[in-house]
Amino acid sequence: MSISPLMPVYPRCGVRPVKGEHCHLIDEDGTRYLDFASGIAVNLLGHSHAGLIGAIQQQAETLMHVSNLYGSPQGEALAQRLVDKTFADTVFFTNSGAEAVEAAIKTARAYHQHEDGDGNRTELITFTNAFHGRTMATISASNQEKMHKGFMPLLAGFQYAEFDNLEHAKSLMSDKTAGFLVEPIQGEGGIRPASDEFMRGLRALADDNDLMLIFDEVQCGVARTGKLYAYEHYGIEPDIMATAKGIGGGFPLGACLATEKAARGMGFGTHGSTYGGNPLAMAAGTAVMDAVANDEFLAEVTEKGERLRSRLEQFIGNYPDLFELVRGKGLMLGLKMKVESRPFFVHLRDNHQLLTVAAGDNTLRVLPPLVAGDAEFDEFFDKLSAGAASYDPAG
Repeated sequence: MSISPLMPVYPRCGVRPVKGEHCHLIDEDGTRYLDFASGIAVNLLGHSHAGLIGAIQQQAETLMHVSNLYGSPQGEALAQRLVDKTFADTVFFTNSGAEAVEAAIKTARAYHQHEDGDGNRTELITFTNAFHGRTMATISASNQEKMHKGFMPLLAGFQYAEFDNLEHAKSLMSDKTAGFLVEPIQGEGGIRPASDEFMRGLRALADDNDLMLIFDEVQCGVARTGKLYAYEHYGIEPDIMATAKGIGGGFPLGACLATEKAARGMGFGTHGSTYGGNPLAMAAGTAVMDAVANDEFLAEVTEKGERLRSRLEQFIGNYPDLFELVRGKGLMLGLKMKVESRPFFVHLRDNHQLLTVAAGDNTLRVLPPLVAGDAEFDEFFDKLSAGAASYDPAG
């Protein structure tokens, strides 16, 4: 038998972490890495946050799982916290970001197929270079051929418009359009924030045509940008929103949030999840909210993000052949490169023990834990400087 026990769908690198300490990962051979990838924007409290660890330990000793056949005091409490802090009136808990987006798609369709709706409205307009997950619906919502290959036919019901191009989105609207699905800041697509004009324009189109505006905040949500959710930067609110990654701080957790109006089709029996919202996940989510859902913490993320961005903008001036610009918000930053970003990301990882994340549009994602401080930022720039100085794009 030649196939590996772990299905070989990931081209795994040689880094094999066995322990985490604050903002560092430690390999099985003892090598320490500065983790400015955060498990792809998941470990927002780092790897040894006492509040998160304590909450999970205590809940694991008390009650882990019961299924959704029973009442959920823990789920009700966390849902109420999210409702109080966001646009939403109701929450469905999932185990992942893809499941949260799936629930959002179903919620948007169910809105129109409700007895008061227009059942012909089944199509969502999505945007180029988006990443919404790896399920059949979420790959169908993306226009990326590399994600489609081998899994045809795609699911019907999606039209692709150019990201940040309001007129293109408008031109695709028809009597079948149910709404828009968009990342306020594209993550996998290269840390590309949407413009205010685009986001507000989508909100106006949705309002004028009774359509659902869905935000995918799986990567940009949960304090990552200096707001609890990135939509707050734009002065508008979605009807439906998917969140995950940071919301569990490392424990698998996602959620679909919606207004009462948007959720009108989601009654008894319309959706479900065996694990979704179990007490252990709710303990993790509650501990994360305790840490990040306050003005002081969010102001710190904003301030750290501004400092990091300012230093990055200064830094790239030293290497005009390598770097083009810095973009993003808060501690969700991208270094757009003039050369392919993936080989440089590998170089930083393998030769300088600095973990970042490659993304589309030749962008290097810089996603530190939100608890990183001056010592970690200084170490980051030491490693990045050494990496850039020793890098040969020609190989």
